[in-house]
Amino acid sequence: MAKYEKRLSGNFDTFLQHLHSGILGGSISATFQDGSNIDKGSVRCAVRVYERFSHASGSRVSANVTLLGDGDKLFLSIITAGGSRATFFKINTWGESTFLDNIIKVVERWETEK
Repeated sequence: MAKYEKRLSGNFDTFLQHLHSGILGGSISATFQDGSNIDKGSVRCAVRVYERFSHASGSRVSANVTLLGDGDKLFLSIITAGGSRATFFKINTWGESTFLDNIIKVVERWETEK
């Protein structure tokens, strides 16, 4: 499992679309699995789950993306999982780390393009 958390600023919907497009455009095998949204006053939360095939592990890895927003203050949490072919413990986490690194690049583009 690999994890990344970041505080950002900007428009919630615009950033969520930037992230979604960047994840799907970052890998030919990336797919959107499902998502959920909730708004409570000025606080908004979006949860998204993505998958992609990892050539390193020969299996699929997933990324759970949670975006929390209050006005232009954003908090992002990404947790990747999967990819190991072991039965009782993880042998490698290359696929998870690579998927997460690709998503981090999407976040960094947001920060430099603002």
